[in-house]
Amino acid sequence: MTTYNTSSDSANTSVRAFLTKIGEHYLKRSFNTSSGKGKDDWERIKEKVFDSKCAYCDLPNEKLQIEHLIMFNRDECGLHHPGNIVPCCRECNKRQRKDGIYISWENHLTFICQDKELFKKRKKKLKNILCVKNIQI
Repeated sequence: MTTYNTSSDSANTSVRAFLTKIGEHYLKRSFNTSSGKGKDDWERIKEKVFDSKCAYCDLPNEKLQIEHLIMFNRDECGLHHPGNIVPCCRECNKRQRKDGIYISWENHLTFICQDKELFKKRKKKLKNILCVKNIQI
């Protein structure tokens, strides 16, 4: 079966490759989350910083996915970098759209986390990730 790729698909792939290279330049090494130091970074973020729980709902999950807080696409241009990734369960990794544009991670957190105190606590933790705090790189 053949797959038809649109120009939009190739444009987004090119942007993602470019953002990966910028993130690696900033990090001064490769950030392949499936092997080597990149995998170690991902495991540390997932297990030590987030205790193997989803960054949004805070529930433990064996199959946590990588979520880019600032989306890793041509609209938001978030880097593939330890300071932009968090563990996320499959259900929480489905951002809502508003007027055809994905909502921010903060609005997404508001949507998922109804309790104001828990929202504040999780938001602070996520902002710390964006500042690359609490992560030994």
